[in-house]
Amino acid sequence: MTQADIGLIGLAVMGENLVMNMESKGFSVAVYNRGAEKTRAFLASRASGKNITGAYSLPELCQSLSRPRRVMLMVKAGDPVDALIEGLLPCLEPGDVIIDGGNSHYADTARRAVLVESRGLLYVGTGVSGGEEGALLGPSIMPGGSAAAWPLISPVFRAICAKAPDGSPCCDWVGGGGAGHFVKMVHNGIEYGDMQLICEAYHILRELAGLTPKEISAVFAQWAKGELSGYLVEITADILAAEDADGSPLVDKILDAAGQKGTGKWACVAALHEGVPLTLISEAVYARCLSALCDERRAASTLLRRPADAYRGEKAELAEDVRQALYASKIVSYAQGFALLSAASAAEGWGLDLGAIALLWRGGCIIRSAFLSDIKEAYSASPAPQNLMLAPRFTDILLSHTPAWRRVCSAAALCGIPAPAFMSALAYFDGYGSARLPASLLQAQRDYFGAHGFERTDAPRGEFFHHNWTGRGGDTAASTYTV
Repeated sequence: MTQADIGLIGLAVMGENLVMNMESKGFSVAVYNRGAEKTRAFLASRASGKNITGAYSLPELCQSLSRPRRVMLMVKAGDPVDALIEGLLPCLEPGDVIIDGGNSHYADTARRAVLVESRGLLYVGTGVSGGEEGALLGPSIMPGGSAAAWPLISPVFRAICAKAPDGSPCCDWVGGGGAGHFVKMVHNGIEYGDMQLICEAYHILRELAGLTPKEISAVFAQWAKGELSGYLVEITADILAAEDADGSPLVDKILDAAGQKGTGKWACVAALHEGVPLTLISEAVYARCLSALCDERRAASTLLRRPADAYRGEKAELAEDVRQALYASKIVSYAQGFALLSAASAAEGWGLDLGAIALLWRGGCIIRSAFLSDIKEAYSASPAPQNLMLAPRFTDILLSHTPAWRRVCSAAALCGIPAPAFMSALAYFDGYGSARLPASLLQAQRDYFGAHGFERTDAPRGEFFHHNWTGRGGDTAASTYTV
C-alpha cells in the first residue's frame, strides 16, 4: 500500500482546506477526525478522486504514513491537543514529527515540545494565518519548536504557503520552544489593533462627517490604493458596500457585539509579563469587551448622553485627517507588537529575526499589506531601530501626520465619539517621545508609603535612595525595585 506524505487530524474548516491545499501541491494526505462521519463525508465530497485517504483510529493513521512520519493537528487549543499527543506517542517512533497548527498558547507549546522530545520525537508549534481562504490558497505559516523538524516539514510548508509579491514563500523557521505560536499570537494582537483602528475610522466618518456606509466604502476603496493598502482595508470597503435584502446597509443589521478567541488577550498578558506597553492592542481587546455589554450600553445611552457639540468642519478634510491618523496609529500598533517580539526573544533566547517575521506576513495572513515591506527594510538597517517609530521613514511619517492625528482625536473627544485605539496610540507616541514623564512623582509616592526607593537624576543608574518623607521613618528601604 502506498503511504501518505503527511497526516492531518481535525477536519473543521481550516483542516479541510489545508488538506486540499497540500493535495493540490502534489502531496498525498491521510486524514483523521474524531467523528468518523466527518471523515466519511469529506472523502465522499471534496476529497473524492483526490490523493487523500481516510483513517478511523490514531494507530491506523500513523501506519498509513511514510517515515519519518509527519502528523499535523488542526484541533481546538488546550486539552484536545494534549489528549491527541498522548494518543499519538505510542503510535510513533523516534524521528517522527508532531505539528500543532492551531492557536495554542506559546507556553503550552514549549511544555509539549519538552515532553515530545523526551520521547525521541520532534515537535512543532506553528502559527497558520489566513482564515478559510488562506488555508486553501496559501496561508502565512510561522513554525517553531524542534529545529531538527524544519528540514522534514519545510518542503510541505513552503509549497502550501502564500507567496509574497516577489515570489518568496511566506513561511520560514522562527525559533525554538513556543516561538512559532508566540509570533502568531503577536500577529493576532496586531490584527486586533488594525481592526479596531479601522472601525474607529469608520465610526468617526459616519458620526462626525455624516457619511453613509456606501460613501465610506468609497473612501476605504480609495485608501486601499495608497499607503494604507492591505487586506483589512480592502475587505472593509467590500463590507460597507454590502446591502441587506431590503437595500439597506448590511452593516447596520449586524449586532455591535464583537467576539474574540483569546489570542489578543494572551498578547496583552505576555506584554505585562515582559513590561512592554502594548497599550493600543490592549485597548482593542477592551473595546471588544465593552462592545459585548450591549444591554448595559443601550440602557446607559439614555443617561450618559453625548455632548451636544456637532462637528462643523469639511467632510473631505476630515476624511483626509482620519486617513493620516489611521496610518500613524497603525505604525504605533506595529511598533508595540514588534517591541513585544523583541523583548520576548531576549527573555526566551529565541533570536527572532524581526525583519524576517515582517516578510512572513506579507502574503496569506490577515494583516498582509505593502506596509510590511517597509518594516523589513527598517529592521535591515544597521543598527536596527530600538523602536519601529525611530526608523527614519516612520519617524518622518509620524511627524508629518501628527497634526491631523491630533485633530481627529480632539474632534472625537469633543463630540463624544469613542476612539480608544486612536487616542492610546497618540498617548504612546507622546509618552515615548517625552524626555521626562511624571513617573518621578509616582516613584516618590511609592517611596513615601512603601519605602520602595528611587533613583536620582544626579547619580548613576542602579544606585537607589530612600527619603524619610514624614520624619518618622527610618533609613530602611524595600529590597526590590523593578522598572
